[in-house]
Amino acid sequence: MSLAPYRVVLAAPGLRSALLLGTLVRIPVFSAGVLLTVHVVTTLGGTYAAAGLLAAVATVAIAVSGPWRGRLLDRIGLRRVVLPSTLVALLCWSVAPFVGYLPLLVLAGVAGLFVVPTFSIIRQAVIAAVPSTERRTAISLDAVAVELSFIVGPATAIWAASRWDTRWVLFAVQMLGVVGGAALWVANPVLRSEVEAEDDVPRPGVSDWFGLPFVAVCLAAASATFVLSGTDLGIVARMRELGEPTAIGVVLALWGLGSLVGALVYGGLSRSISTFWLLGALALVTLPMALAHGTISLAALGFVAGLLCAPTITASVDQASRIVPASARGEAMGWHGSALTLGGALGAPFAGLAIDEVGPGGGFVAPALVGLAVAVLGAVAVQTRRRRRAPAR
Repeated sequence: MSLAPYRVVLAAPGLRSALLLGTLVRIPVFSAGVLLTVHVVTTLGGTYAAAGLLAAVATVAIAVSGPWRGRLLDRIGLRRVVLPSTLVALLCWSVAPFVGYLPLLVLAGVAGLFVVPTFSIIRQAVIAAVPSTERRTAISLDAVAVELSFIVGPATAIWAASRWDTRWVLFAVQMLGVVGGAALWVANPVLRSEVEAEDDVPRPGVSDWFGLPFVAVCLAAASATFVLSGTDLGIVARMRELGEPTAIGVVLALWGLGSLVGALVYGGLSRSISTFWLLGALALVTLPMALAHGTISLAALGFVAGLLCAPTITASVDQASRIVPASARGEAMGWHGSALTLGGALGAPFAGLAIDEVGPGGGFVAPALVGLAVAVLGAVAVQTRRRRRAPAR
């Protein structure tokens, strides 16, 4: 890898501001999920099943909102999308932390349907800030920003919840999300480059770009988060089996650190790598984590597996953005984000079933085998498609 690509992309002022803004506005997003679980179990006295149902409702609502909120970004612009979303978040989360479980369930669902499309906005701003030849490096830097938010947000939220009433901690975190929405409205980052904006063509229909190549990339992205959410649960189960639950945070942090390093390495490479190849590699390096029998070995294997996490997601974002026209990028990123969300939502219960049947190792092996199968099928399908198209060309 080379550091030269990073020096080039960081010279773009629009990229620096988008990365900084993205890091700040995503911290509340990553904090809210784990905090809601703690709030339901401790303050409301609910079960983990009830917390899981709340997470499922919020996840489905956010996944449903992705494509149509993205389509609105393409049609009416950032500010007209972000303002109502921010107001809905303000109204819902001013009340939700202080009510019972059922009202919380409803309010979380409503807020999820109108969530500020933070990830879609930031990724579009990052893509628009640099030429297409530097896009992969810029998206890799955005992946680093995501990892920093993931490392800081949940750990800080759990620390705060252990010291203060979870109702007020949840309120504070969600109000930070409202502030993030307001910051996006004020900053109003550019979502299409000047060249793309000058290319004044009619907005294409969904059928013009929502074809097999785009669906395949979304499937690969969903499979990646399927593997990652299973790995997350597997780490928790293994550390509890070892009787060292306090070290869970250390292992997760090293896993995240590996992902951050992997993002930097991938962004500095001279060429892109297929999402399916990276997904297959991610699955293969996740499998050995099932053999870890101590904190040190699990942390070391987690770091190695983490090296492929961010590059796989980055490659899927890069490929998806090149398949669709710029005028439909918001909707496309919405679909891509929904795929990531649903993959993560399905991976955890699947890994949970495997853990119940065969033990903590199942949390690593079962999702990784699914990811490996998707990677192999996807890579074969891509090669077959290329061979069939070559004679025609």
